[in-house]
Amino acid sequence: MFIKNAWYVAAWDHEVGRALTPTTILGEEIVLYRKSDGTPVALENACPHRKMPLSMGRLKGDEVECGYHGLTFDCTGSCVRVPGATKIPKTAKVRAYPLAERYGLLWIWMGEASRANADDIVPVENWGDPAWGVNRGESMTVGCNYLYITDNLLDPSHVAWVHTTSFGGAGCEDTPLETVASPTGVAVSRWMLDSPPAPFYAPFLKFSGNCDRQQYYEVRYPAHAIIKAVFVPAGTGGEGRPLHPDVFLMDSYNFMTPLDENRTRYYWFQLRNFAPDDMRVSSQFAESVRNAFAEDRVILEAVHQGMANKRTPNMSLGIDKGPLAFRRGIAERVAHEQPVAMVAE
Repeated sequence: MFIKNAWYVAAWDHEVGRALTPTTILGEEIVLYRKSDGTPVALENACPHRKMPLSMGRLKGDEVECGYHGLTFDCTGSCVRVPGATKIPKTAKVRAYPLAERYGLLWIWMGEASRANADDIVPVENWGDPAWGVNRGESMTVGCNYLYITDNLLDPSHVAWVHTTSFGGAGCEDTPLETVASPTGVAVSRWMLDSPPAPFYAPFLKFSGNCDRQQYYEVRYPAHAIIKAVFVPAGTGGEGRPLHPDVFLMDSYNFMTPLDENRTRYYWFQLRNFAPDDMRVSSQFAESVRNAFAEDRVILEAVHQGMANKRTPNMSLGIDKGPLAFRRGIAERVAHEQPVAMVAE
């Protein structure tokens, strides 16, 4: 259930340098490194001779030498040397993957190389705006299928039980959600009016007392989430109303990269409309978000195991409308990428 013709995060840009760095993405073994001029490279991590991982070899200039018999590959995946051979076999090549750098992240295109266009990488609103602060975020590996994470990110109601000391708050349990599906993904949202602010956000609000709060959760194909938190003084919020001058805005960007069917690498960062240069605030945000996502990880890994070992059918609820719509969209796009089966005459 992986969309191939899409951009996924392969690593933070600082994680890849002049060393052969192995990774797994969509079940494919890949080796990452940078050329001497800093250009990132991604190659299939298997020498075509005996499938020795190229990451166990060595860099010779900008080329990768296999650590078994010395076959050497350039950054396009072409073999440029076979020790002892008078001719390089046509099959002596490895796949090269398109890469792009954006937002401090290294992005990889897993499908047809000719279709890779860096302009299709998910846009980040307010990136580079000096009035907005950035929490540079982190990453973690979650022991579950990526679709359980997209389920979670299209389910704001779970915060009332999983994040009671952070993102949760009064009114999270029963306020209905609006769900909208589009060609790019699925979004769920709701306004919760005249309620106490959630513990995570309360210290940063410019006003006191109750608030009107909007939760906006959008997941775009293949697995990129944009979560918007809006807090305004009670009585000033609601759909279609202009935002109060003291509005608190936080945009959280979450990128899920399936390692395989059972593991997902989760990357994130946040932007906020205040304290752009305050490292103390960024540090507070980083710690709080890290702790909240660790709470999610415990739940999601348990769900993955529970669903894998279920002995009775699971059920869906009304709150699953958004997650189920996203899963249908994934299934349709995966099916569209499959080659048409040949019909025997």
